[in-house]
Amino acid sequence: MAKLTKNQKIAAEKVDTTKVYALDEASSLVKEITTTKFDASVDLDIRLGVDPRKADQMVRGVVALPHGTGKDVKVLALVTPDKEQEAKDAGADYVGLDDYIKKIEGGWTDIDIIVTMPTVMAKVGRLGKVLGPRGLMPNPKSGTVTLDVGKAVQEVKSGKIDFKVDKFGIIHASIGKASFSKEKITENANELIQTLAKLKPASSKGTYFMSMTMSSTMSKGISIDKNSIAGI
Repeated sequence: MAKLTKNQKIAAEKVDTTKVYALDEASSLVKEITTTKFDASVDLDIRLGVDPRKADQMVRGVVALPHGTGKDVKVLALVTPDKEQEAKDAGADYVGLDDYIKKIEGGWTDIDIIVTMPTVMAKVGRLGKVLGPRGLMPNPKSGTVTLDVGKAVQEVKSGKIDFKVDKFGIIHASIGKASFSKEKITENANELIQTLAKLKPASSKGTYFMSMTMSSTMSKGISIDKNSIAGI
C-alpha cells in the first residue's frame, strides 16, 4: 500500500470514522480533505434496501443536477441527416451515423454519452457488445433515445446524469467537483437523494436508505446522517 503524504494524513485525520455528518457538513468537509492537484470529482455512494435481482426492485433513472457535474461531457449524436444540425446547434461534440458506427465497431469510445433516435436503434443496437460494458448504450429510460435530439443533448451537456443500482444495491454517482462551493455540492447531492426517494419500489420493505457516503477522488469517505435530509 502506498504511503500517505503529509497532506493526505492531515486530511484523513479530519474525518471521524465513528461519526455521521449532516449533509452540509459533509459537503464542507469533502472540500477540506481533498488533496489532489487537479479538480477532483465529488462522488456520492448510496446503499439502498433493495434486491436488484428482482425486476420490480431495480432502481434506475435520471436527474438534472442544479449545478451540473463540473465535467465537460463529450456527446455523440447518432442521428439521421435531417437531425444533424439540431444536434450540432445543441452542442453535440460529434454528429453522424454510419461513419461513427463503423468507428465504434473498430473500438473507438472516446465519448461520455450517446444520444440517438428510435428510428436508428436497430443500427445502434448491434454496438451493444462494445457500448454495453462501458455504460454507453443509449436507453429510452435515461432520455438518450428520443426524437427531441436537441433537448436531450442540451440536458446531458448541462448536468443531467443517469444512475442505476448495482448488483450490491448501491447507487454510485458523481455530483460535482471539489472546486464547487459547499452549497452547490449540498444542493446537487440533495437533488439526487430526493429523486431516489421518489423511485422507492413499492415491493421494497423496511429501510430504504441504508447508508450514504460522500468522497472525492482519492479521499476518505464521509458518512452522511440521513436524518439530516428533509423529505426522505
